Amino acid sequence: MSGEARTGERPELNARRLIFVSLGLLIGSTVLAILTLHTEVPQQPLPVTLAAVAGTAAWVLGGIRLLARFRQPGPASAVFVIGYVVLSGLLIWCNPFFGFFAWSGYLFIVHTLSERWLMAGVSGVALVTALSQTGGFETLQDTGGRVFFAGLFLANAVLAFIMTRFQLGQLRNSQRRLAVIDELAQANAKLEAALKENAGLHAQLLVQAHEAGVLDERQRMAGEIHDVLAQGLTGIVTQLEAAEAQPGERDRHLGAAKRLARESLAEARRSVRALRPQQLDGAGLPAALGEVVETWASLHDIRADLIITGTERRLLPEIEATLLRTAQEALANVARHAGAGRVGLTLSYMEDLVTLDVRDDGAGFDPEEPREITETGGFGLAAMRERLTRIAGTLAVESEPGAGTALSACVPAIALGGTP
Repeated sequence: MSGEARTGERPELNARRLIFVSLGLLIGSTVLAILTLHTEVPQQPLPVTLAAVAGTAAWVLGGIRLLARFRQPGPASAVFVIGYVVLSGLLIWCNPFFGFFAWSGYLFIVHTLSERWLMAGVSGVALVTALSQTGGFETLQDTGGRVFFAGLFLANAVLAFIMTRFQLGQLRNSQRRLAVIDELAQANAKLEAALKENAGLHAQLLVQAHEAGVLDERQRMAGEIHDVLAQGLTGIVTQLEAAEAQPGERDRHLGAAKRLARESLAEARRSVRALRPQQLDGAGLPAALGEVVETWASLHDIRADLIITGTERRLLPEIEATLLRTAQEALANVARHAGAGRVGLTLSYMEDLVTLDVRDDGAGFDPEEPREITETGGFGLAAMRERLTRIAGTLAVESEPGAGTALSACVPAIALGGTP
């Protein structure tokens, strides 16, 4: 708080220090007065002097303790300073050496009076101090003594005012520093509380992150089970039904069912270990898609074509695996629901995107109509969309009854090295 804003507020009153200084100077001045009893120094009888000392001591002790209870200067402060100046004058009348005690009045002015009354207080203390320096009241009886007193008074007043203002500034600077220290302590306490709160929030976030990770892993496993086991089992059932319906092709269909069972088992083990699809081991996405399309076409006796456009490049394993799983699920949906005679797949490499389009000429469906999840399907589109969302991809489906289906998956083209 600036000095201008505190014109009505005095510096903190240190009662113990003021009592120690003032009473110390009063005792010292009393000792000097006793030592000069038999000299030519103007003085009053010792009992009068001691009575004035006792009264002054009582005034100082009682006044300082009373003022220590008040934060704002008021009438009590003015009464105390006036009494102090009057008693100082009385002591100087008893013996001029009590001027040493009168000097302590400057300290009381700083701690008791507001700035508006500062000059008045300084003038009063300077008055009794100059009276002591001129040798007491007897020097005022002639003109020369009065002129000398006036000069000392002005010198004391100017010097005391400058020093008092300086002391007042130092006291206020000290109070500002203490206030800043208090504010810093409060800020540190708040910071410590905030750190404790953040630690609690961090622990809570860790728990939530763990729960989210568990949920994400469950969703991943659900998708893998659908993509791998459901597709494999569907193919196996299809081949077994074909073997029963076509006795002449029985061995071929049984062999295909066995191969599908082995592949599904291997893929299931790989899915549990969160590994990439087997088709991508040692091969890029175009080659893996070609293998999937060729195998699917031979199993279902449906024509399937794959077209690659753009500049082929290796992508992040997560992106390639997601596109491959999307193609597998799309083809599985065609085999289960579409009744199509032809399927076309297009893998397009663009500057910052890679798209996979799957089109069939099958029965189609209404995309706006909710699909019930049953034993025969219904989870496929949701699983594809969820899998693509995890890598910032999108899925668009266009279809209508009797007009086939077009599916388009779009993912960011993040190369294996980390750049598009």
